[in-house]
Amino acid sequence: MIKVLLLIAFIGHVLCGICDCLLSYSPSGRLDLKGALKDPEKMRTEFSDLPLRWPLISIMLGVYAITAFGFGYFALCKWMEEFSGMASIIMYLSTVIFLISIVVHHIICGLVEWLYIRLGRSDEAREAVLEFQMKTIATMIIGYLGLAVFLIMLFVMVVSGKTTLPQWACILNTLPVMLILLVTKLPAKGNIAGAIMYLGLFMML
Repeated sequence: MIKVLLLIAFIGHVLCGICDCLLSYSPSGRLDLKGALKDPEKMRTEFSDLPLRWPLISIMLGVYAITAFGFGYFALCKWMEEFSGMASIIMYLSTVIFLISIVVHHIICGLVEWLYIRLGRSDEAREAVLEFQMKTIATMIIGYLGLAVFLIMLFVMVVSGKTTLPQWACILNTLPVMLILLVTKLPAKGNIAGAIMYLGLFMML
């Protein structure tokens, strides 16, 4: 059963990566979001040809994708019970914090893009959506803190040899994979790293 759930998590991260791309690409190519945040005119240009349906698709598909990969996180929490009750509880709690927060954050990210485009990419629309995103940024921070606790606990348990996995399997973890991906220009790095982790664990467990 655990292998099925890990495979579902892999698929969920792939789908969530696609959702990320729907928010960070337009038909013209990758959006320069950092530059757009500093310059209203550049932001208008960057979003000039982004289809209004893309953020909506990202929101709706993303909710199901996050739900899908959530099964994998809970499966690893359950698997960890065999080796450490405390580690398992910490992973359960951090998973709940991560999933609740990150699904809200994902909806917000799609919503601000949809509203900006729907309201005509005006300066007023830009100010409103950026203010809304900044005032709800805690969802992202709390979500990724929860994920970090989960991944660190998983890494420590594996690298210390307290599980049935070989110690080198600690690299099948989003954190070390992310460090490698940071030097690339790949989009959706977090979801690529998550997909690699779950595919690797699917083959190992």
